[in-house]
Amino acid sequence: MRKVLVQMIGAFCLLPGLAWAQASPDTERYYGWGPHMMGWGGGWSGMIFGPLFMILSLAALIVLVVISVRWLSGSARDNTAAPITRTPLDILRERFARGEIDKAEFEDGRRVLSE
Repeated sequence: MRKVLVQMIGAFCLLPGLAWAQASPDTERYYGWGPHMMGWGGGWSGMIFGPLFMILSLAALIVLVVISVRWLSGSARDNTAAPITRTPLDILRERFARGEIDKAEFEDGRRVLSE
């Protein structure tokens, strides 16, 4: 499972390089200044989908980091805490504190339990 996680992170880190490799090689058309907004040819979809994909990419990265940290630290697997065990004397004390039994019954029960 860790191998798959490392491969996924590596692939995610390589995505910008792959996108850059697909860029147009005709740099002489931009006069050394890079593509301009009006001559880019991306249209309105770049203005709408660009920020949307940026937000989705950041959310996916944050979720991936949180899940991997929880998985590597083992906090997701340690949910099976030992159940709290109460002794009969604890139950007797709780009943006395709630007023279900009076002091005489409490003392009698404590004496029986200690034997």
